[in-house]
Amino acid sequence: MVLPGRIPYFSQWESPTEAAALIDGRRSLADVTDWAASGAQSQAEFIEWANHLCGMCCLKMALAASGHPPPPLLPLTRASLPYGTYVREGEAIRGLIYAPFVAYVQEAWAMAAAVTTGITAEEIAPLLTRYTWFIASVHPSIRQPERDPPHTGGHLVLVSAADDRHITFHNPSGDRPETQSYVTLPLTIFARFFAGRGIALSAPASEK
Repeated sequence: MVLPGRIPYFSQWESPTEAAALIDGRRSLADVTDWAASGAQSQAEFIEWANHLCGMCCLKMALAASGHPPPPLLPLTRASLPYGTYVREGEAIRGLIYAPFVAYVQEAWAMAAAVTTGITAEEIAPLLTRYTWFIASVHPSIRQPERDPPHTGGHLVLVSAADDRHITFHNPSGDRPETQSYVTLPLTIFARFFAGRGIALSAPASEK
């Protein structure tokens, strides 16, 4: 059963306390002490994938909030690859790709999901009357809301609540507690970072 306000927080880098140092360059992914908790088969696999896992981390948080034992990020990611959720382009990894991700969560986790594009920040609140969460595409600098981002999108956060004035979300790459879980921003500020797209997501019907 999903209980309002009971969404566990997970970092896409496994260690929330190390996030700030990773972001500002004082530490590298090779320094992350909790890398094995990701389910990576090696530290090299963790390093290769960790910066691409914001969307999967949102899914992990949603699954945990739905009552599932939270699966490690790398096994969760590997299970999604046959659906086409990520694509390799040479040495680069492209993704999360929305439509394959929707197919994956529908089939593997029995979650209602839909790709959502061309919406404004103000339209997220009505969307949450039909879905439990919204995985929103925002610029990663949303952890510094006082600044103007160079563009929108590029990172995914798990939106759990919104009204006509505020929006609340979990940020897999937050750099401190107040930018990680239950981050609440004025809608006008969130809109500066929001790319107008994302994935609407609900817990399985029996768990709502």
